[in-house]
Amino acid sequence: MPTALITGAAARLGRAIAEELHRDHNIIIHYRHSADAAHSLVESLNARRHRSAIALQSDLSSAAECEALANTALDAFGGLDVLVNNASAFFPTPIGTANEEHWDTLVGSNLKTPFFLCQALAPSLKAHNGCIVNLADIHAEKPMPQHTVYCAAKAGLVMLTKSLARELAPEVRVNAIAPGAILWPEQENEGYNKEQILARIPLGRSGDPRDIASTARFLVSYAPYITGQVLAVDGGRSLNM
Repeated sequence: MPTALITGAAARLGRAIAEELHRDHNIIIHYRHSADAAHSLVESLNARRHRSAIALQSDLSSAAECEALANTALDAFGGLDVLVNNASAFFPTPIGTANEEHWDTLVGSNLKTPFFLCQALAPSLKAHNGCIVNLADIHAEKPMPQHTVYCAAKAGLVMLTKSLARELAPEVRVNAIAPGAILWPEQENEGYNKEQILARIPLGRSGDPRDIASTARFLVSYAPYITGQVLAVDGGRSLNM
């Protein structure tokens, strides 16, 4: 059975993706701080299919940590077929308030970590004709007020997706999903007013984590001729921003 590693998979979108891909993959749940949620998810998945999921902790704050996680993941099930780069930091950085720590956190989680994980896992992904799915953002192309660093990092992830799609072809497909209003930030901030956003979505509603999970499953299992693409799952919001 193929194996998928999903970063930041203990909760929210990562959890939904893990549950969806578990239908026909062994699952490696990466977490940073959410140990209880990660192990609860693993227990739930293993109850459905014995020894089909594990949890691995890593801060992923350096290239060395990315390589260590990659090696542990490869040992877990004897190789890797799918990498989903979902882990992400998100917070505002108004000009005049941003510092180097903010930069390192946002660029690190949204761009540096995906790159070094892709690099470390590329040999196994090539050997298995695997694929990579990156979680980008519609704001990679149309910026959100007061989120310059985050948007720049996601824009970098979009280019990383396209560049790796060329470099790792033909063995590995690399695509990205750009969510719109799916899950709201845990703390509302400037530029992310729920009512204003909903009023501008053509489909008139927010999405569900299952919308992202099913799109990930499509890219992983049903899109053998799609690579280098960024698929917006946003209810049409990017048409009206």
